[in-house]
Amino acid sequence: MYKKGEHAKSTPKDPQPGQEADYDMVHYGHSNQLRQAKAMGDFLIVGVHTDAEISKHKGPPVFTQAERYKMVRAIKWVDEIVEGAPYVTTLETLDKYNCDFCVHGDDITLTVDGKDTYAEVKREGRYRECKRTQGVSTTDLVGRMLLMTKAHHSNMVSSYYQQHTDNFGKGPKGHSPWTGVSQFLQTSQKIIQFASGKEPQPGDTIIYVAGAFDLFHIGHVDFLEMVYKQAERPYVIVGLHFDQEVNRYKGKNYPIMNIHERTLSVLACRYVSEVVIGAPYAVGKDLLDHFKVDLVCHGKTEVFPDKDGSDPYAEPRKRGIFRIINSGNNLTTDDIVQRIIENRLQFEARNQKKEAKEMAVIEAMKRREQQEQSGAAAQ
Repeated sequence: MYKKGEHAKSTPKDPQPGQEADYDMVHYGHSNQLRQAKAMGDFLIVGVHTDAEISKHKGPPVFTQAERYKMVRAIKWVDEIVEGAPYVTTLETLDKYNCDFCVHGDDITLTVDGKDTYAEVKREGRYRECKRTQGVSTTDLVGRMLLMTKAHHSNMVSSYYQQHTDNFGKGPKGHSPWTGVSQFLQTSQKIIQFASGKEPQPGDTIIYVAGAFDLFHIGHVDFLEMVYKQAERPYVIVGLHFDQEVNRYKGKNYPIMNIHERTLSVLACRYVSEVVIGAPYAVGKDLLDHFKVDLVCHGKTEVFPDKDGSDPYAEPRKRGIFRIINSGNNLTTDDIVQRIIENRLQFEARNQKKEAKEMAVIEAMKRREQQEQSGAAAQ
């Protein structure tokens, strides 16, 4: 949604089919949608639904509404959020928040009874759409979590992986193009679009943190917000470990997201200035000197030793620039995976129900198109 004002852009002339996102398990696909939406105007207002609304229309959310509100606020292209936004977007809602138009993805969002949630605003020409980000969806991420092998990034075509994604993203009549799993292809352009492009300025405090930042979630946001508050003019650099390194110290099927996906997820956070892709595990002299780091922070989670058993933070400790940060949030990626596993059957039912509705709409659209073609041929 966009707030009206002196710089607001004109309303769209050609309404298009669109999608509503509940911002559950916020990932870089959501962030990319918001980045595109912000580029259409000057002030971006994002409506986020309650748990009750999502449960009614789609099924149980993974995150609570309070967690989702905070996650969306942390995305750097968002200017304001509306808590408890109605599931169906109406002209009344747009006018209430002084918005010129609303924006959504190029897929479709349906109510519990199969109706387009954006029908009214489309009819009135106050709807725009942006492109869906290929290669990521909640369906895909849930499938990866349940696939207890570290090969899910390189072996997504395996029958074992397909079995999980079919359970989560396939209705009784086949795959919907909006729910199915696709491959994510990283490009330098995408990184540029997400990056701030800002260099540290004289007087900035350069703060370095490192980790996996897998399934970027509210625990990470709370930690980075506290890191950001450690200085008056913070410049926060996040070092992301390569997938093999993360798997070495975390094991199981981690990381759930590969290094390219984790890069975009972290870059979308408003508290982050720069990302080091494939940062060394040990925070050594070369890294600290190269980035002129003033402060190194780590959360309350365990610090795993390096391959040789040494402390990866030995150098910043020696320099007296190491600080443990207590964000007050103990949520971990493990906890999120546990939520999914405990509610697996519910999530399977949720996604199958969603896809069945989408397939019904696709069939109706095909029938209408055939009827129109038949009518045109008859004339």
